[in-house]
Amino acid sequence: MAYKEAELKQQKKSVLEKFLTGVEVVGDKVPHPAVIFLILIGVVMVLSVIFSWAGASATFQSANIVTGEIDDVTTKVRSLLDADGIRFLFTSMVTNFTNFGVVGVILVAMLGVGLAEEAGLISALIRKLVLVTHPSMITFVIVLLGVLSSIATDAGYMVLIPLGAAIYHSLGRHPLAGLAAAFSGVAAGFGVNVLITPLDGMLTEVTNEAIHMMDPARNLDVTANLFFSIASTILVTIVCTVLTDKFVEPRLGVYEGPSAGHEDGALDSAEKKGLKWAMFTAIGIAAVVLVLSLPSWGPLRNPDTGSLIVAAPLMDSIIFLVMIVFLGCGIAYGLGAGTIKNSMDIINPIVKTFANLAGLIFLLLVIAQFIAYFAYTNLATVGAVGMADWLETSGFGPVPLLIGFVIVALIIDILMPGGLPAWAILAPIFVPLFMRLGIEPEAVLAAYRVGDSPMNIVTPLMPYFAMIVVFAQKYRPKSGVGTIVAMMLPYTVVLIVVWTAFLVLWFVTGIPWGPAS
Repeated sequence: MAYKEAELKQQKKSVLEKFLTGVEVVGDKVPHPAVIFLILIGVVMVLSVIFSWAGASATFQSANIVTGEIDDVTTKVRSLLDADGIRFLFTSMVTNFTNFGVVGVILVAMLGVGLAEEAGLISALIRKLVLVTHPSMITFVIVLLGVLSSIATDAGYMVLIPLGAAIYHSLGRHPLAGLAAAFSGVAAGFGVNVLITPLDGMLTEVTNEAIHMMDPARNLDVTANLFFSIASTILVTIVCTVLTDKFVEPRLGVYEGPSAGHEDGALDSAEKKGLKWAMFTAIGIAAVVLVLSLPSWGPLRNPDTGSLIVAAPLMDSIIFLVMIVFLGCGIAYGLGAGTIKNSMDIINPIVKTFANLAGLIFLLLVIAQFIAYFAYTNLATVGAVGMADWLETSGFGPVPLLIGFVIVALIIDILMPGGLPAWAILAPIFVPLFMRLGIEPEAVLAAYRVGDSPMNIVTPLMPYFAMIVVFAQKYRPKSGVGTIVAMMLPYTVVLIVVWTAFLVLWFVTGIPWGPAS
């Protein structure tokens, strides 16, 4: 009996392995991501013409986060091939690219990170982290740092994901497993944290505008989901750690690329001196930021409300601060360790970093056009409203409705990853709807967090996805979209099931969502 059970288990495992291998093979045979997005642009053009001719539209109430007013909005699908659409195609290309925030984020952050890497700071930090962390806890620490990185908005994508791969490489483990661990934490756990993040402030503002459509006197604060967010952080970290160590890394097999060197992990005297200088520099930068932030007159506070979180210059300057920290610490490390001896040792690594980003920048140019064209057509908005209408008339109870909303958020996240944009569409529709059905706004917001994040790691439409492929190609040159999707798909599937079940359990037991619940 035991033999048959083991044989059945192995058979099930082999079926899953075959499926994921098939996903990877098929995915890696598709054209270059730039070609994929050009094809998607063509598909959007065709769909926009079809639905525009069919008169597809949606009417809903929308919260205007600029004026604070609730507006009745009728949105029609717009064609990209009528006169207005053609004018948009011809006149918007430059602004589509310059307004694509990811480009600036990558260039500014990598200015500092690239120098720090070339100077040797990243390598030394990795080995220091390995020395002070028990091997069995490495994955947990990487995933947890990834989830917590949302306090620094998108910085985790540029810093922690390549760092996770490099840490695994330095340990003789498969670097793509380290990349997967960090990516799962940064992206699949982006909607939660143990701290209040900039995203919390933005989501709360939009939620309150939606609440006012039903109850003008009611408001949520930024801690409305804090308890659930803290618990979810622990849950996501544990799930992603177990999946990495027990499934993803074994499936990747033994890494056959070049060794990382420094197998013993020991730091020489020059590296120790460099790290000490970098630490003093980091403390100095932190002190300056605190002086500019903590006092009531601090210029990094919101000048109107005094907040350090909501619409605060401190939160808006996170990427700049990441650049300053890595640039300053990289220079300090290089001077201390002797890897930087003159100004050209600073300029050349930065130029080299930007040169290495050339292919990625071209890809982002194409992605920016797709996102702008897709947004112009209003296809996602009309689709979201249609799904909301279906849920309202379905007659489901509170638990099925919450699960249904999670599914809606998952579907929307495939097309509109990024947290805030999708919530700006969904909140004015679903928050009042669920309030009428007896479901609190805190629960709806928590459900959105669950639905919004897991798809980030498998949708090629996620703005940073192309960059993850580039990171993977450093260790496996033939890596493509299929490599990443097949590697990350188990995280998405398991997180959707486990996290949704956790949400339902939290809801039915009546545990407060946050201090104000």
